[in-house]
Amino acid sequence: MSVWSKAAAGQASLADAPVLRRRHIAAATIGNALEFYDFLTYAFFAIQIGHAFFPSGNAYASLMLSLATFGAGFVTRPLGALVIGAYADRVGRKPAMLLCFTLIGAAIVAMALIPPYSAIGIAAPILAVVARMAQGFSLGGEIGSNTAFLLEASVPGKRGLTVSWQGASQGLALVAAGSVGVILSAAMPASLLDAYGWRIAFLLGAATLPFGLWLRSSLPETLHRPEASLPTPAARSTRIAQARRSWRVIVLGLVVLAAGTISSYVFTYMATFAQDTLRLPALVGFVAETGGNITGIVAVLFGGWLSDRIGRWRVNVWGNLAYLVAILPTFWWITEARSAFALIAGVTALGGLSGLIYGSFYAGLAESLPKSIRGSGFGTVYSVSIAAFGGTTQLVVTWLIHVTGSALAPAWYVLAAASVGQVALMLMAESAPARLAMGRSPIAESLPVVAG
Repeated sequence: MSVWSKAAAGQASLADAPVLRRRHIAAATIGNALEFYDFLTYAFFAIQIGHAFFPSGNAYASLMLSLATFGAGFVTRPLGALVIGAYADRVGRKPAMLLCFTLIGAAIVAMALIPPYSAIGIAAPILAVVARMAQGFSLGGEIGSNTAFLLEASVPGKRGLTVSWQGASQGLALVAAGSVGVILSAAMPASLLDAYGWRIAFLLGAATLPFGLWLRSSLPETLHRPEASLPTPAARSTRIAQARRSWRVIVLGLVVLAAGTISSYVFTYMATFAQDTLRLPALVGFVAETGGNITGIVAVLFGGWLSDRIGRWRVNVWGNLAYLVAILPTFWWITEARSAFALIAGVTALGGLSGLIYGSFYAGLAESLPKSIRGSGFGTVYSVSIAAFGGTTQLVVTWLIHVTGSALAPAWYVLAAASVGQVALMLMAESAPARLAMGRSPIAESLPVVAG
């Protein structure tokens, strides 16, 4: 059978492919949300965890050691993306996602139950680092497998909206973690929050593990599902060769996700920023983060939906430009006012603007990668960018504020990153099926279109 005949047969068999149901999206979303809830809860309680595992007479040193342990989880992300992503590309998306969920379950329980330094000494920080590295390995594999599943299970005309649930699930995790932080901060005195309150946040995440495993066990497999796309060459090339041919997409994806990572992790730093720099209560920081994440969820879903209609390129470029323009004046207002209202309103607004492009961009990046390297490719691009910048962002911001004495240091860091990301977004090719049928943007017109 010729390549074109195989493609036609694949098109005809699409009608017989598994139907993506709401519970399938929910299973992927809830699982991904729990992964990020666990990973990001640490960031919210960095000060308290520092006191438990890294006691020091110097508050700055304790916080920096705690943030360094948070960063340890990023080191193993690329390894997880390669190992589990390759497993997803060879065996299937479903078994890879179940494996990730099991690993994260073990890590989150361990993190909640590790005794403090006062009880077991140096073993406490060592175990905390091991748990963080296990979380990073799992999350590295989760992101590629999850995104590939959502893209492949969706009809082409709704890929942006469907894949945007991957980004929205991260926002849901942040809202859940922030809400838990708000409740615990409001209900417990600082001494109890410091002693064991942060552990409650991890245990609440662990309590959802049986439900998440049950949901994921019902997922259909999408690895071998035919796609409505351009036919692939008859002779299947190696995955390394396919990655080399996709070098432009991979490099631009790394740049965009690095910029987005810096923004995201500066926002997760707001609870610490509120306490350590603005001298506001922890509760205000948690509320600000939660507000930004709620608007971010709406923006991600809206951006994904909009990109199915007007194209990925337009949403990405104009959405990021709006965010870029708003960064400096918003941070200036926050640092000048140093009030609860300014912090909450400013972070909420920036959260919405920063999230607008990611439903669109995740879909565009995933559908621009060949299917046989989609899980490992997307996961590796995502994990490498986050390993390089996610694990260092909070350390860099804390250091910049410390050495410059300026509360505006985070704004300049985010502004520089978003500016570089803007250039990369402008160089990305259009990949939305609706726009490919109508023609692409002037700048993207000269660039190649890579079929999934």
